[in-house]
Formats: sequence, C-alpha cells, structure tokens
Amino acid sequence: MSRRLTVVALALVAGLAVLGMPTQSGATYVARTTNSVSTVASAADWTPPTVALRNPGSPVKDTVVLTADATDGESGVASVAIQALAPGGSSWTTICTATTAPYSCSWSTKAGSDGSWSLRAIATDRAGYSTTSAVVDTTVANNLLVQLADPGDIVKGAVTLTASLFNTGTVSYAVKVEYAPTGTTTWKTLCTTTATAPYTCTWTTTANGYTQGASYDLRAVATAGSSSTTSAVVVDVLVDNVAPTTTMTDPGSPLRGTVTLAATATDAESGVAQVVLQWQRSGTSTWTTACTLSLEPFSCRFDTTALADGTYSFRSVATDVAGNTSTSLVTNRTVDNTVSAVAMEDPGAFLSGTVALTATASSTAGVTSVRIDRAPSGTTTWTTVCTDTTSPYSCGWDTTTVADGFYDFRAVLVDGKGVTTTSTTVSARRVDNSPLRGYDVQAVSGGATAGRLDTGDTIRFTYTDQVNPASVTAGWNGTAALAVTLRLRDGGLVGLGAKGDTLDVLRSGASVNLGSVNLNNDYIKGGKTAQFNATMTMSTATVNGTTSSVVTITLGALASGGGLRTPGGTGNMVWTPSASVTDLGGQTSSAAPTTELGTADRDF
Repeated sequence: MSRRLTVVALALVAGLAVLGMPTQSGATYVARTTNSVSTVASAADWTPPTVALRNPGSPVKDTVVLTADATDGESGVASVAIQALAPGGSSWTTICTATTAPYSCSWSTKAGSDGSWSLRAIATDRAGYSTTSAVVDTTVANNLLVQLADPGDIVKGAVTLTASLFNTGTVSYAVKVEYAPTGTTTWKTLCTTTATAPYTCTWTTTANGYTQGASYDLRAVATAGSSSTTSAVVVDVLVDNVAPTTTMTDPGSPLRGTVTLAATATDAESGVAQVVLQWQRSGTSTWTTACTLSLEPFSCRFDTTALADGTYSFRSVATDVAGNTSTSLVTNRTVDNTVSAVAMEDPGAFLSGTVALTATASSTAGVTSVRIDRAPSGTTTWTTVCTDTTSPYSCGWDTTTVADGFYDFRAVLVDGKGVTTTSTTVSARRVDNSPLRGYDVQAVSGGATAGRLDTGDTIRFTYTDQVNPASVTAGWNGTAALAVTLRLRDGGLVGLGAKGDTLDVLRSGASVNLGSVNLNNDYIKGGKTAQFNATMTMSTATVNGTTSSVVTITLGALASGGGLRTPGGTGNMVWTPSASVTDLGGQTSSAAPTTELGTADRDF
C-alpha cells in the first residue's frame, strides 16, 4: 500500500504509468480510441487477485504441506509464492512458488529452528498485480521446545504467565519463569509454575522487587534432572502500577453559553491514553461525559445551555496505557443561562487568506448584535472586523490586509436591553500568509513488513514552491543524496500522548530544518526512541501549476534504540514545517501544520 497525492486524478494515472506502477480500478472492460496523433487504450485488468493461506495448525513438525487459495476473475492467477518468517527474523523467505492450483508445497520444518513462525502467501495475476495474504502464525516443534506466552507490552497488578512444552516424551519437567531488567542477563526466578500443563504462575507486579516504569525481559526454563531448556526471551515488558496525575481546570462560576472544559494529565511510566471530562448535577450520583480526549490539549467546548440552571461538579478522569486511572474534581460551580453569554470561537492556530471568524451568543433578552474585534496580540488596540445581527454570528476576514504576526480576537454581544457582554479573548493566533509552506507529507512502504517502520521505507515532504537546499541543512546543494538520521520518538516523550509518535530528521546530531511529523499512531513502545540511518534527496514536482521542491528521506538500517511495532488503526499524518526553510528568493516558510492529503493509509 502506498500514500498517493490526490490532487488531479488524470495526473496521478499518467504519473504512475510513467513509473511503471499499476493502479487499481473497478473497470472490467476493454476499449480503444485512435486518431492520427495518438492511441489511448484501457487495461483489461485493473483488479488485483485475492489470496488466503490455509492454517496448517499448531504445533507442526517434520514436513508440512502448505496450501493457499487464490483467484483472479480477469486475467487469472499467474503464480502464488508461499513465504515464511523465522522466529526473531526480519525478512521473509520464499518456501516455494506454485503456478497452478492447488497452490501448495511441502515445508521441511527441520531446516529451520523451533519456535514461533509466521507464514503468508503472495498471489500475482497475469497483469502484474499482487496481493499479500493475512499472516498465519504457527509453532514449529521438532525437538523439546519451551514457549512463554507474551503477557503484553505493558502489565500491572497480578499477571498470569503461561508456558508451553512440546515434545517432552515421557520425561517430567519442572518449569519456572525468570526475569531480568531489559538489556541485561541478570536472570532471577520470577515464579514457579504448576507441576503439569498448563504451566502457569502469577507475576505480582506490585511487589517490591519490580521498579514501576521499568522494562523487563522474561523467559521460561524447563528442567529435568541436570538438563535445562530455555524459551525464547519475551523482551521489553513495561511494569506500570502507578496512576497518572490529572488536574481538572476550574471552569469558573457562573457558567453561561459555550465554555471550555479542560484538564492537565501526565504519566511518566506508560503514558496517558485518554482523559475523560465529565459533569454531575449536585444532589445526583450520575456523571455524564462531556468529551473523551486522547491528545493534548485535553480540552473541549461545552454548551451549558443544554443543562438546567443549577449547581454542578466537574471532573477529569485520566487513564494511562496500562489502564491505571486517577480523578480530579471541581465542585459547586453554578450554571446560569438566564443572562447574556457570548463566546469567540477559536479560528485556529495559523490563519491565512480569508478565514471565518465566528462567535456564539445567547440572551434571554434577545440578541441585537454581535461584533467581532481583533487586536495585535497583547494590546488593547481593538479594531472591528464585522458586526452581525443574525445567527450564526460570523464573517470572512481577509488576513492579507494586516501584517503577519500574532493577533487576539473577541466577540461583543449587545442584547435586547442594550447591555454589552464581552467574550473571553482568544489570544495569540498567528496570521501567516507566507507564499512558501508545506503542501503534503506522504509515506511509502519499501521494507519487509507493511505497516511497520523499517529499512526501505520512504517519507516525502512536498512544498508549495522550490526551496533553497542550504536552508534545509547548511552546505547542501540538493543534487546528491545526503546522509542523515531519521528519529522516531514515542508520543509521550514529546507531549502528544500514546498515539502521537513523532518523526524528525537529524544531521550529525542536530535537527535538519524539515520540522516534525505527527504520525497519529503508535509505532514504538512507550517511552522509547529509535534512530535509523537514512539518506535525504531533493527533487521537483508540479503543485497547482508551480514547480515545487520534494525532499525524500529513505530509511536504511536501524542505528540505535528499539521497541518498534506495527500499530492498529489509521490516522492522517500532520507535518509541522520549520520556519527556517526559505524559497529561492529568500522568503521564509510558513510553520503552519499541513495534514497528509488523501485517505488515511498506513504504509509503514
């Protein structure tokens, strides 16, 4: 799967044709048109095949027949390759390639090591389109094999650990589980399992021997007489029994109209997973959720007019990735909507071109008008942008009529009695009409494992104009590949929460002026950082009729760190460019974030 720009469909198809890359469509017809200048024909097959690998069962030993089912209703299946990934391996090995149904082959499991294997099939049709099947996991056990089930990335409380033994024959084994701080070999007994299968024991993670927020490696050891056999190590299991800290921000009193509910939350161990903001009317026992938030800032707009006037309590409930929770409470706050209320809606952190300025307003005396004002940030030099007499109270503001910089906004309500009510100021919103800005960020999987960050993956940064390569990094002319380092950090390290893992680029330990990318997903374990050797190249592309620069980062081998994983779910990436980059005329780039164009694929 690859990320694709979706600017113009015809340009996309033409570009892919030049590159020799197949695209997908529901078309199943063949058509041709010819004139004296050109010939255009549609393809007979735009649809990839379907393929599924049959589960061989588990455990397996000796020689096993592996079979895949594949179909293609158009050009037909050309071949099916069946592949295996060895325990702890990072690259797939082809077992066989079948060209006729049934697509099967014999797998000699004795040729590899015992342990947990992954299997898959790749079907290719006669038009050249390929599909990879879902992965099937199995255990190879040709000899005595000890396996310890993975308890998960993060554990708390009492955790049941389970070991499995294969090919024990008539020998009885004593089984124990050992632990060591991650990265060491100082193994100590964690618990002794039951005498017979299932071999289970309990890990009390709250005991004094385990440091909260620390990671441990685990293994199972089976002993018979003087002979011992050890399982593969389950690495990097984080212990977290510490609740996060949270503080509910006092929303004030009395509360009228639309207000902001907010809280702070931190967790030094596994990271904050979510914060729930709730309200409760005094004299009742029912809490009602106003919003559930997974990323900072933990805040949301809340319409108090949906509540009956009275006294209320508000609270924040923070949950970390391990499932620990904590609560913060603010009590005795009055909701009173019997008078006028007005709120200036946040127009956004970065403003350019013509933007919508909007306010909400209500009054039991009726709303006569709502005026929206602006002022240079931190001053009281208010200038009227517009006055509106009907809801929605909004207007378009041409930001090009003012100098770039920070501005404050407010809304002023005049009710039917002539009483004026002024909203809370929305402060320090940046007007930025720089012609150079980030246009798109895209990622393409080129590694062994789709959905996982690894060698061969690329990430492309596209600007709206050509940039000076030396402003990206000193001394670079953009004509040759430059050795850099791609850094992946857990979102908790940069204040973006459990699903805010972030990429940036370094050169000799210093940041390259590409800014950073919020991946909006969880690619690395909590609290971890990984760095990849990489190369940086610059090319050009046409964006909205303008020749623009594209900076491409291609990943090499993992240089340091670890904890990489394949996340679940999807989310569009957000690139925040660096304002240090300039165009060929010396104009600086906007630092306004840009969201990945197209659908939210997950390419690595």
